[in-house]
This record gives sequence, structure tokens and C-alpha cells, in this order.
Amino acid sequence: MAVRADEIPVPRGRPRLSGRVRGWLDRESILGPVFVTPALLLLLLLVAYPFVMAVYFSLSNAFIGRPSQFIGIKNFVRLWESDAFRQTFQNAFVFTGIAVAFKVVMGIALALLLNQQLWFKRMIRGAVLLPWVIPTALSTLGWWWMFNSLYSVVNWTGIALGVMDPPGPNWLGQRYYAMAAVITVNVWRGLPFFAITILAALVAIPKELYEAAEADGAGANARFWHITLPLLKPVLAVVVLFSTIFTFSDFNIVYVLTRGGPINSTHLFATLSRVVGIDTGRIGEGAAISLYLFPLLVFVVWAQLRFVRKQAY
Repeated sequence: MAVRADEIPVPRGRPRLSGRVRGWLDRESILGPVFVTPALLLLLLLVAYPFVMAVYFSLSNAFIGRPSQFIGIKNFVRLWESDAFRQTFQNAFVFTGIAVAFKVVMGIALALLLNQQLWFKRMIRGAVLLPWVIPTALSTLGWWWMFNSLYSVVNWTGIALGVMDPPGPNWLGQRYYAMAAVITVNVWRGLPFFAITILAALVAIPKELYEAAEADGAGANARFWHITLPLLKPVLAVVVLFSTIFTFSDFNIVYVLTRGGPINSTHLFATLSRVVGIDTGRIGEGAAISLYLFPLLVFVVWAQLRFVRKQAY
């Protein structure tokens, strides 16, 4: 005689392990930590551990191949006595200040342009992202060729247009020209981030505000200063915050174009840290260089986020 499946008796004493696991996972107090734990482990291994090691190295006399000892803040004090480090300190603020200012102004202008009714608008918006999509080292090699002292396309174009005298400036071999070159490439590289982010904020501004202002007789300039710019402030604060941090810590552009030269005139904290910590083996000093501005950047992040919260609420 055939026996139905639901008539087969279930053996007792097997409150099934899978059932008990399902019961545990149904509890929010257990399910939450289960989901958070992998992310927490990744943060500890990939972010917290390297950061703690960098702090430890910066407070020690670590040198490749020999035991290290704790020396406190001597590395930070000694660095300030170095001409190369003081030059790097100045370079970092000049490089970041000029590059971020250009990216803000040009990013707003480009976003306003992309927000207009243009032919092939989607294609143009996609093309704007190209500098951000191409790997930084690869695109910087193209700029290195354009600024090359023998084959400079920039010089050839300037001479052909009559705005330069032959043979043109040595972009990567002279102090101020080299700084101008690395700033130009950084602005070219970071402009899409500003333009697309600001464009997203522009699209979210209600058109009724512009229509009401226009009905009251407000011109284009008045609409920009009294509607567009105030509503863009929270987004601009976040974009400037991220760009300031990324620009201060830029490495690829400077290292590929000038390697910090000529005579340390384009060194940033990241490139000098690499030279001191890896090329000369002084890991402690290299880590101290990379962390020198950490307290200042923490304060900048705190101030910017506080400003954003005030704007939001």
C-alpha cells in the first residue's frame, strides 16, 4: 500500500539545526551584527590596520631591514628643519588652492552649459567624463608628451598661433612652468567630478523658482546669484571637501610628469613621502610626511560637514 509523504512520522529529538538557525536569524539583534561583521572586518583589515601602522612608523625611527624604536614626535620636528619638506609644504597649499579654485569655477560653468538644451547632449555629457575614466597614469603620460621639451604639442601650437616665441618654454624643466603644468593636468583630471556632481544638483532645482524670479523681472545674473548659487552651496561644500583631500594627496600626476622636480619645486606630500620612505629606506620619516597634515584635514572635514548639516537643516 502506498504511503503519503505527509503521513511519514518525523523522528523526534531533531529540532533541526537549520530551523534553529532560521529562528536566530529572525531576531533583529542577531541578524544586524551578522550583516555588519564582514564590512567591519574589511574596514579593520584594509583601513584601520594600515592607518595604525602608519601612525606607529611615524613615531619611530623605522628603517628598512632593522628593528625600530619609539621616538615620539621627533620625525615631525626634524622634518620642519628640511628645506625640501618646507618647499613641499608650500607646494601642497599652492597646488591645492589654485587647482580647487579653478575646478570650482570651471565646474560650475561647465555644469551650467551642460544643463542647457544642446544637440547631442547625452554624447557631450559622456565625453566630459573621459578624463575621469581613463587611468590617471596613462592619461598623464599623454600630457607628459605634450609638455615634452623637444616634442611639445603645446609649444608647437603656441608658436604657430604667434603667442609664443621659438622654442617655447621648457614646461617640465623650469620651476614655475612645471607647477603650472601639474596644476593644469590636475584641473583637467578633476573637472568632470565637479561638473557632473553640480549638474545633478542643478537638475534638482525646481524650475518654478526660476519662472517666479523671471516673472518678477530678475535677469540671468540675479537668478544665478540669488537662486542657483545658494541652492548649490551644500553640494559645493561636499565636492570641495572631497576634492581638497584628493588634491592634497595627489601622487600619480606629479610623479609621472616631474617626479617632484625640478629641484623639489613640484613635490607634494605623497611624492616626497615615497622618495624618503621607499627610495631612501627611512620609513619612519616617510610615514611622518604622509601624516603631517592629518590633524588639519580632520579639522577641515569636521568644519565642512558641520556647514553641510547647517545648510540641510
